[in-house]
Amino acid sequence: MKKFLKKPYLLVFAFWCVVFASIFLLRGKISGEKFESQKWKTANMNSEVNWSLRWDMMNDLRNDYQLIGMSKNEIVKLFGEPDNKSERFAQFRYSLGYAHFGVDTGTLIIEFEKDSVKKYLVTRG
Repeated sequence: MKKFLKKPYLLVFAFWCVVFASIFLLRGKISGEKFESQKWKTANMNSEVNWSLRWDMMNDLRNDYQLIGMSKNEIVKLFGEPDNKSERFAQFRYSLGYAHFGVDTGTLIIEFEKDSVKKYLVTRG
């Protein structure tokens, strides 16, 4: 009976080892591109090589840049002219390309209050 009880624990232990090893091995492949302003602005998003470039830069961008409080001019200097801008809703929208989730694409939405960034969000859909 003792031998039988040890096997399920071994299987559970092996399962979690595989999960943690997978996470460790894949962590650099899930959006590990360093944010580079010039690369962001000049990327040809119609080229297969760049389809997910901006999406891949988002983790680094969120970790290394404080967008809240930036002016519209600073945002344009950092990202270039927005793909879509709404004066009515005080928003800039930037296409992020493919989001590595099937055919989903991402969008960076930056909302302004007066002339500075109030909030931003990344959508996928």
